[in-house]
Amino acid sequence: MRKIDDIAVLEALYGEASEAAIRKVAKRITPMYRRWIEASRFCVLSTVGDSGTDGTPRGDDGPVVEILDPGTLLMPDWRGNNRLDSLRNIVTDGRVSLMFMVPGENVVVRVNGRAALTDDAEMRARFVQRKTQPATVMVIEVGEVYAQCPKALLRSGLWRRDDSDGVPSLGDILSEMTEGEIDATDWDTSYPDRAAQTLW
Repeated sequence: MRKIDDIAVLEALYGEASEAAIRKVAKRITPMYRRWIEASRFCVLSTVGDSGTDGTPRGDDGPVVEILDPGTLLMPDWRGNNRLDSLRNIVTDGRVSLMFMVPGENVVVRVNGRAALTDDAEMRARFVQRKTQPATVMVIEVGEVYAQCPKALLRSGLWRRDDSDGVPSLGDILSEMTEGEIDATDWDTSYPDRAAQTLW
């Protein structure tokens, strides 16, 4: 296998980026990008740190982020598994990328920037859900925002299919990884009730 380790060699394999691909990039949240991001209840957050990279899904029952101003996004960190992979990365590095998705829409909006965490009481209070506040809030400084062309989602048919039949459940995976110490059926049966109590 030939490893490509030179940018010039890489660029020679592809054509030049289109004018639209260059001009769609903004340094701040524009009115149209604001409308798009505020419609998104789900995004993928990518971080990098001393231990490597991490990508994690983030979702909410309204906009997944709050737009504080055209250069700043706020994202509450709701309850998860307490691994803190992304949060550790943010503390040590700060570089983040977000991919915002809207079901039924094949365009993806991407934001690259830098994040910091705060446990500021007033900031946390902005996101109260069911009398619960997030432990921390990510304050994301926007470096660039742009729309991704829909080809990847069109190729995959992401919103037009349901491929879940036969896919292992989380209980199945946990049972495999614990060599049966966690019972798959018990885990999967009880999880919806547990999750309902700890979504926020």
